[in-house]
Amino acid sequence: MLEIKDLSLSVPMQQTPVQAVSHVSLSIKAGRVMGLVGESGCGKTLTAQSILRLGEHQGITKINGDIQLHGESVFAMSEKQLRKVRGGKIAMIFQEPMTALNPVFSIGSQMLEVINLHLDLNRHDAKLHAMQLLEDVGLQDVEHLLQQYPDALSGGMRQRVLIAMAMSANPDYIIADEPTTALDVSVQKRIIALLRKLQQDKGLGMLLVTHDFGLVAEMCDDVVVMYAGEVVESGTVMDIFDYPAHPYTQALMGCRPEVAKSEQALTVIEGQVPAPGEWSEGCRFAVRCPYANTDCELPIAANAWQQGEHIARCVHVCVRDERQENIKADISC
Repeated sequence: MLEIKDLSLSVPMQQTPVQAVSHVSLSIKAGRVMGLVGESGCGKTLTAQSILRLGEHQGITKINGDIQLHGESVFAMSEKQLRKVRGGKIAMIFQEPMTALNPVFSIGSQMLEVINLHLDLNRHDAKLHAMQLLEDVGLQDVEHLLQQYPDALSGGMRQRVLIAMAMSANPDYIIADEPTTALDVSVQKRIIALLRKLQQDKGLGMLLVTHDFGLVAEMCDDVVVMYAGEVVESGTVMDIFDYPAHPYTQALMGCRPEVAKSEQALTVIEGQVPAPGEWSEGCRFAVRCPYANTDCELPIAANAWQQGEHIARCVHVCVRDERQENIKADISC
Protein backbone atom coordinates (compact mmCIF):
# COMPACT_ATOMS: atom_id res chain seq x y z
CA MET A 1 0.00 0.00 0.00
CA LEU A 2 1.10 3.54 -0.81
CA GLU A 3 -0.23 5.94 1.82
CA ILE A 4 -0.33 9.71 2.16
CA LYS A 5 -0.93 10.60 5.81
CA ASP A 6 -2.08 14.07 6.87
CA LEU A 7 0.23 15.74 4.33
CA SER A 8 0.60 19.52 4.20
CA LEU A 9 2.92 21.29 1.74
CA SER A 10 4.06 24.88 1.27
CA VAL A 11 5.11 26.66 -1.91
CA PRO A 12 7.55 29.60 -2.14
CA MET A 13 5.99 33.03 -2.64
CA GLN A 14 7.56 36.48 -2.96
CA GLN A 15 7.83 37.16 0.77
CA THR A 16 7.13 33.93 2.66
CA PRO A 17 6.16 30.31 1.93
CA VAL A 18 2.41 29.70 1.71
CA GLN A 19 0.54 26.51 2.45
CA ALA A 20 -0.78 24.96 -0.79
CA VAL A 21 -1.84 21.47 0.33
CA SER A 22 -3.35 20.88 3.75
CA HIS A 23 -3.94 17.66 5.68
CA VAL A 24 -4.38 15.35 2.68
CA SER A 25 -4.74 11.65 3.43
CA LEU A 26 -5.31 8.85 0.92
CA SER A 27 -4.31 5.21 0.34
CA ILE A 28 -3.51 3.72 -3.06
CA LYS A 29 -4.00 -0.03 -2.82
CA ALA A 30 -2.27 -2.63 -4.97
CA GLY A 31 -4.36 -3.54 -8.00
CA ARG A 32 -6.73 -0.56 -7.67
CA VAL A 33 -6.97 2.77 -9.49
CA MET A 34 -7.61 5.92 -7.49
CA GLY A 35 -8.83 9.07 -9.22
CA LEU A 36 -7.67 12.42 -7.80
CA VAL A 37 -10.19 14.95 -9.11
CA GLY A 38 -10.60 18.72 -8.99
CA GLU A 39 -10.21 21.99 -10.89
CA SER A 40 -6.84 23.49 -11.76
CA GLY A 41 -5.25 25.02 -8.68
CA CYS A 42 -6.71 22.52 -6.21
CA GLY A 43 -3.36 20.91 -5.38
CA LYS A 44 -3.75 17.62 -7.29
CA THR A 45 -0.40 17.69 -9.09
CA LEU A 46 1.47 18.98 -6.03
CA THR A 47 0.09 16.07 -4.04
CA ALA A 48 0.95 13.52 -6.73
CA GLN A 49 4.47 14.82 -7.31
CA SER A 50 5.18 14.89 -3.57
CA ILE A 51 5.00 11.07 -3.57
CA LEU A 52 8.32 11.08 -5.43
CA ARG A 53 9.51 14.33 -3.80
CA LEU A 54 9.73 15.98 -7.23
CA GLY A 55 8.93 19.49 -6.03
CA GLU A 56 11.81 19.90 -3.59
CA HIS A 57 14.08 21.58 -6.14
CA GLN A 58 11.34 24.19 -6.75
CA GLY A 59 11.24 25.03 -3.06
CA ILE A 60 8.12 23.00 -2.23
CA THR A 61 8.50 21.77 1.34
CA LYS A 62 6.64 19.49 3.70
CA ILE A 63 4.99 21.18 6.68
CA ASN A 64 3.72 18.01 8.33
CA GLY A 65 2.50 14.51 7.57
CA ASP A 66 4.16 11.59 5.83
CA ILE A 67 4.12 9.44 2.69
CA GLN A 68 4.78 5.74 3.20
CA LEU A 69 5.57 3.05 0.63
CA HIS A 70 4.91 -0.36 2.18
CA GLY A 71 5.40 1.17 5.61
CA GLU A 72 8.64 3.04 4.82
CA SER A 73 8.66 6.84 4.85
CA VAL A 74 9.53 8.42 1.50
CA PHE A 75 10.75 11.55 3.31
CA ALA A 76 13.25 9.48 5.30
CA MET A 77 14.84 8.01 2.15
CA SER A 78 18.28 9.07 0.95
CA GLU A 79 18.81 10.30 -2.62
CA LYS A 80 20.22 6.86 -3.51
CA GLN A 81 17.12 5.15 -2.17
CA LEU A 82 14.87 7.64 -3.96
CA ARG A 83 16.54 6.91 -7.31
CA LYS A 84 15.59 3.27 -6.91
CA VAL A 85 12.01 4.14 -5.98
CA ARG A 86 11.56 6.63 -8.84
CA GLY A 87 10.78 4.44 -11.83
CA GLY A 88 11.66 1.23 -10.01
CA LYS A 89 8.81 1.09 -7.48
CA ILE A 90 6.74 4.12 -8.50
CA ALA A 91 6.66 5.45 -12.05
CA MET A 92 5.12 8.69 -13.27
CA ILE A 93 3.45 9.57 -16.57
CA PHE A 94 3.52 13.33 -17.01
CA GLN A 95 0.85 15.53 -18.53
CA GLU A 96 2.62 16.82 -21.65
CA PRO A 97 4.67 14.16 -23.52
CA MET A 98 6.59 16.70 -25.63
CA THR A 99 8.08 18.39 -22.57
CA ALA A 100 8.53 15.12 -20.64
CA LEU A 101 10.73 13.66 -23.38
CA ASN A 102 14.14 15.25 -24.02
CA PRO A 103 14.14 16.58 -27.61
CA VAL A 104 17.92 16.22 -28.08
CA PHE A 105 18.10 12.49 -27.30
CA SER A 106 16.64 9.62 -29.31
CA ILE A 107 13.77 7.53 -27.97
CA GLY A 108 16.13 4.58 -27.65
CA SER A 109 18.73 6.42 -25.59
CA GLN A 110 16.08 7.74 -23.19
CA MET A 111 14.46 4.34 -22.75
CA LEU A 112 17.78 2.54 -22.28
CA GLU A 113 18.84 5.08 -19.65
CA VAL A 114 15.79 4.16 -17.54
CA ILE A 115 16.22 0.42 -18.12
CA ASN A 116 19.94 0.44 -17.28
CA LEU A 117 19.28 2.41 -14.09
CA HIS A 118 16.86 -0.16 -12.67
CA LEU A 119 17.53 -3.51 -14.38
CA ASP A 120 20.72 -5.58 -14.58
CA LEU A 121 20.67 -6.22 -18.33
CA ASN A 122 23.40 -6.16 -20.96
CA ARG A 123 23.06 -3.77 -23.90
CA HIS A 124 21.51 -6.34 -26.23
CA ASP A 125 18.92 -7.55 -23.71
CA ALA A 126 18.12 -3.97 -22.68
CA LYS A 127 17.38 -3.10 -26.31
CA LEU A 128 15.17 -6.16 -26.71
CA HIS A 129 13.33 -5.19 -23.53
CA ALA A 130 12.78 -1.65 -24.85
CA MET A 131 11.45 -3.01 -28.14
CA GLN A 132 9.08 -5.36 -26.34
CA LEU A 133 7.77 -2.50 -24.19
CA LEU A 134 7.05 -0.38 -27.26
CA GLU A 135 5.20 -3.29 -28.87
CA ASP A 136 3.22 -3.81 -25.66
CA VAL A 137 1.87 -0.26 -25.90
CA GLY A 138 0.79 -0.79 -29.50
CA LEU A 139 3.64 0.82 -31.47
CA GLN A 140 5.03 -0.66 -34.69
CA ASP A 141 8.42 -0.79 -36.43
CA VAL A 142 9.92 -0.42 -32.96
CA GLU A 143 13.56 -0.94 -33.93
CA HIS A 144 13.36 2.07 -36.24
CA LEU A 145 11.36 3.97 -33.61
CA LEU A 146 14.22 3.66 -31.10
CA GLN A 147 16.37 5.74 -33.45
CA GLN A 148 13.79 8.51 -33.81
CA TYR A 149 13.66 11.78 -31.85
CA PRO A 150 10.52 12.96 -30.03
CA ASP A 151 9.69 15.66 -32.60
CA ALA A 152 9.26 12.97 -35.27
CA LEU A 153 6.42 11.33 -33.32
CA SER A 154 2.77 12.29 -33.00
CA GLY A 155 1.32 13.24 -29.62
CA GLY A 156 -0.29 9.82 -29.19
CA MET A 157 2.95 8.02 -30.05
CA ARG A 158 4.92 10.15 -27.59
CA GLN A 159 2.41 9.38 -24.85
CA ARG A 160 2.73 5.66 -25.59
CA VAL A 161 6.51 5.97 -25.36
CA LEU A 162 6.12 7.61 -21.93
CA ILE A 163 3.85 4.76 -20.82
CA ALA A 164 6.40 2.21 -22.09
CA MET A 165 9.16 4.02 -20.17
CA ALA A 166 7.01 4.04 -17.04
CA MET A 167 6.50 0.27 -17.32
CA SER A 168 10.17 -0.49 -18.11
CA ALA A 169 11.25 -1.42 -14.56
CA ASN A 170 8.05 -3.25 -13.61
CA PRO A 171 6.89 -0.72 -10.97
CA ASP A 172 4.33 -1.46 -8.27
CA TYR A 173 2.55 1.89 -8.73
CA ILE A 174 1.90 4.32 -11.57
CA ILE A 175 1.12 8.02 -11.12
CA ALA A 176 -0.61 9.38 -14.23
CA ASP A 177 -0.92 13.18 -14.23
CA GLU A 178 -3.61 14.18 -16.76
CA PRO A 179 -2.25 11.57 -19.22
CA THR A 180 -4.68 12.38 -22.05
CA THR A 181 -5.09 16.17 -21.78
CA ALA A 182 -2.97 17.10 -24.81
CA LEU A 183 -4.45 14.41 -27.09
CA ASP A 184 -7.43 14.41 -29.42
CA VAL A 185 -10.54 12.46 -28.45
CA SER A 186 -9.93 9.32 -30.51
CA VAL A 187 -6.35 9.00 -29.25
CA GLN A 188 -7.51 9.66 -25.68
CA LYS A 189 -9.79 6.62 -25.76
CA ARG A 190 -7.00 4.36 -27.02
CA ILE A 191 -4.59 5.62 -24.34
CA ILE A 192 -7.24 5.11 -21.61
CA ALA A 193 -7.90 1.56 -22.80
CA LEU A 194 -4.15 0.88 -22.90
CA LEU A 195 -3.57 2.18 -19.37
CA ARG A 196 -6.47 0.18 -17.97
CA LYS A 197 -5.27 -3.02 -19.70
CA LEU A 198 -1.70 -2.63 -18.44
CA GLN A 199 -2.94 -1.86 -14.93
CA GLN A 200 -5.18 -4.92 -14.84
CA ASP A 201 -2.71 -7.30 -16.48
CA LYS A 202 0.09 -6.40 -14.05
CA GLY A 203 -2.03 -5.72 -10.96
CA LEU A 204 -0.63 -2.21 -10.51
CA GLY A 205 -1.80 0.41 -8.07
CA MET A 206 -2.47 3.66 -9.92
CA LEU A 207 -3.12 7.28 -9.00
CA LEU A 208 -4.90 9.05 -11.86
CA VAL A 209 -4.85 12.86 -11.62
CA THR A 210 -7.67 14.36 -13.68
CA HIS A 211 -10.51 16.87 -13.86
CA ASP A 212 -12.60 14.57 -16.08
CA PHE A 213 -15.31 12.56 -14.32
CA GLY A 214 -15.92 10.62 -17.51
CA LEU A 215 -12.35 9.32 -17.32
CA VAL A 216 -12.86 8.54 -13.64
CA ALA A 217 -15.93 6.44 -14.46
CA GLU A 218 -13.96 4.42 -17.04
CA MET A 219 -10.74 3.96 -15.10
CA CYS A 220 -11.12 4.23 -11.35
CA ASP A 221 -12.08 2.06 -8.40
CA ASP A 222 -11.74 4.80 -5.75
CA VAL A 223 -12.11 8.59 -5.95
CA VAL A 224 -10.71 11.52 -3.96
CA VAL A 225 -12.08 15.00 -4.74
CA MET A 226 -9.81 17.95 -3.87
CA TYR A 227 -10.68 21.62 -3.56
CA ALA A 228 -8.35 24.47 -2.54
CA GLY A 229 -5.64 22.15 -1.27
CA GLU A 230 -7.78 19.81 0.81
CA VAL A 231 -9.83 16.65 0.35
CA VAL A 232 -13.56 17.45 0.33
CA GLU A 233 -14.92 14.00 -0.53
CA SER A 234 -13.65 10.44 -0.93
CA GLY A 235 -15.13 7.01 -1.50
CA THR A 236 -15.45 4.24 -4.05
CA VAL A 237 -16.39 5.19 -7.58
CA MET A 238 -19.89 3.80 -7.00
CA ASP A 239 -20.24 5.90 -3.83
CA ILE A 240 -19.26 9.08 -5.63
CA PHE A 241 -21.35 8.52 -8.76
CA ASP A 242 -24.45 7.13 -7.03
CA TYR A 243 -24.45 9.55 -4.11
CA PRO A 244 -22.21 12.60 -4.61
CA ALA A 245 -22.33 14.15 -1.16
CA HIS A 246 -20.35 17.41 -1.36
CA PRO A 247 -21.80 20.38 -3.32
CA TYR A 248 -18.49 20.74 -5.14
CA THR A 249 -18.59 17.13 -6.36
CA GLN A 250 -22.18 17.62 -7.47
CA ALA A 251 -21.27 20.79 -9.35
CA LEU A 252 -18.35 19.10 -11.13
CA MET A 253 -20.63 16.29 -12.24
CA GLY A 254 -23.22 18.80 -13.43
CA CYS A 255 -20.61 20.22 -15.81
CA ARG A 256 -20.55 16.96 -17.79
CA PRO A 257 -22.54 17.16 -21.07
CA GLU A 258 -23.52 13.48 -20.86
CA VAL A 259 -25.24 14.10 -17.51
CA ALA A 260 -27.22 17.23 -18.37
CA LYS A 261 -30.65 16.78 -19.94
CA SER A 262 -31.12 18.10 -23.46
CA GLU A 263 -33.37 20.97 -22.37
CA GLN A 264 -31.10 22.02 -19.48
CA ALA A 265 -28.01 24.19 -19.48
CA LEU A 266 -24.80 22.78 -18.04
CA THR A 267 -23.92 23.64 -14.46
CA VAL A 268 -21.57 26.59 -14.10
CA ILE A 269 -19.52 26.94 -10.91
CA GLU A 270 -19.37 30.68 -10.35
CA GLY A 271 -16.06 32.21 -9.27
CA GLN A 272 -12.72 30.46 -9.08
CA VAL A 273 -10.61 28.37 -6.73
CA PRO A 274 -9.07 30.61 -4.04
CA ALA A 275 -5.29 30.83 -4.26
CA PRO A 276 -3.06 29.57 -1.44
CA GLY A 277 -2.99 32.20 1.29
CA GLU A 278 -6.58 33.26 0.54
CA TRP A 279 -8.33 30.32 2.17
CA SER A 280 -11.07 30.92 4.72
CA GLU A 281 -11.07 29.39 8.20
CA GLY A 282 -14.24 27.44 7.47
CA CYS A 283 -15.39 25.67 4.32
CA ARG A 284 -13.22 26.83 1.43
CA PHE A 285 -15.98 26.20 -1.09
CA ALA A 286 -18.53 28.27 0.83
CA VAL A 287 -18.11 31.45 -1.26
CA ARG A 288 -19.10 29.49 -4.38
CA CYS A 289 -21.66 27.18 -2.77
CA PRO A 290 -25.40 27.95 -3.12
CA TYR A 291 -26.17 26.08 0.11
CA ALA A 292 -23.67 27.85 2.40
CA ASN A 293 -24.77 29.47 5.66
CA THR A 294 -23.15 30.66 8.89
CA ASP A 295 -22.32 27.07 9.90
CA CYS A 296 -19.85 26.96 7.01
CA GLU A 297 -17.78 29.76 8.54
CA LEU A 298 -16.52 27.41 11.26
CA PRO A 299 -13.73 24.83 10.71
CA ILE A 300 -15.21 21.67 9.21
CA ALA A 301 -13.80 18.21 9.90
CA ALA A 302 -12.65 16.00 7.03
CA ASN A 303 -15.27 13.41 8.03
CA ALA A 304 -18.09 15.82 8.85
CA TRP A 305 -20.38 13.40 6.99
CA GLN A 306 -19.60 9.69 6.67
CA GLN A 307 -21.24 6.47 5.51
CA GLY A 308 -18.78 3.59 5.62
CA GLU A 309 -15.74 4.56 3.53
CA HIS A 310 -17.65 7.42 1.88
CA ILE A 311 -16.59 10.69 3.56
CA ALA A 312 -17.43 14.34 2.82
CA ARG A 313 -16.19 17.59 4.36
CA CYS A 314 -19.65 19.19 4.52
CA VAL A 315 -22.17 19.80 7.31
CA HIS A 316 -25.23 19.97 5.05
CA VAL A 317 -25.24 16.59 3.30
CA CYS A 318 -28.17 15.30 5.35
CA VAL A 319 -30.56 18.01 4.05
CA ARG A 320 -29.94 17.41 0.34
CA ASP A 321 -31.95 14.23 -0.17
CA GLU A 322 -34.16 15.57 -2.97
CA ARG A 323 -31.23 16.83 -5.04
CA GLN A 324 -29.33 13.59 -4.43
CA GLU A 325 -32.22 11.53 -5.80
CA ASN A 326 -32.27 13.69 -8.92
CA ILE A 327 -28.54 13.26 -9.38
CA LYS A 328 -28.79 9.52 -8.77
CA ALA A 329 -31.36 9.27 -11.55
CA ASP A 330 -29.20 11.23 -14.00
CA ILE A 331 -25.76 9.68 -13.42
CA SER A 332 -24.60 6.15 -14.21
CA CYS A 333 -21.10 4.72 -14.45
